[in-house]
Amino acid sequence: MTKSNLTAASPIPPLPARMPERLVGVGFRCWFAGFETGDIASWEQAWNTYAATLGRDSAKALVLDLSQFVRAVKTTAEREIQVYPTGCLGFCRDECLAISMIAACQHGAAPALQAAACALIGSPDIGDALSGAQTFAASLRSVNQILDAASICPATCALRTDRRRLM
Repeated sequence: MTKSNLTAASPIPPLPARMPERLVGVGFRCWFAGFETGDIASWEQAWNTYAATLGRDSAKALVLDLSQFVRAVKTTAEREIQVYPTGCLGFCRDECLAISMIAACQHGAAPALQAAACALIGSPDIGDALSGAQTFAASLRSVNQILDAASICPATCALRTDRRRLM
């Protein structure tokens, strides 16, 4: 379920200025919120962001691949996925993990990809999410939207975040 109120122990990181990370994070947020609420306005916001940034033709394929990636995460998740409201100026833990998965795909960082996917899904059964991430990452690459390798979070980042939330 979409969470708009996250604990004070999880500060909002600044929204990345780089467009590839912004496309993945905002796209994941909006598409996931659309699946959760059924409100088409969330999907329209994702579409408008992609179309304004990349043009309508490029956006069509990317939004399709984005939707398949988010659907794979949603249907295989064994934990509650959290996203910030569409207007937030930062990304939450799960949005950062989605960004990390796409960056890891683009940079061939298989161990980091698997760690981020397991942390996001909450299970070692990550096959569909990996497939969706790889397709989406390749589509982004095809329109020169390459995420920075620094966007790959270390395998332990999700563990540290979970420990802080439990305290």
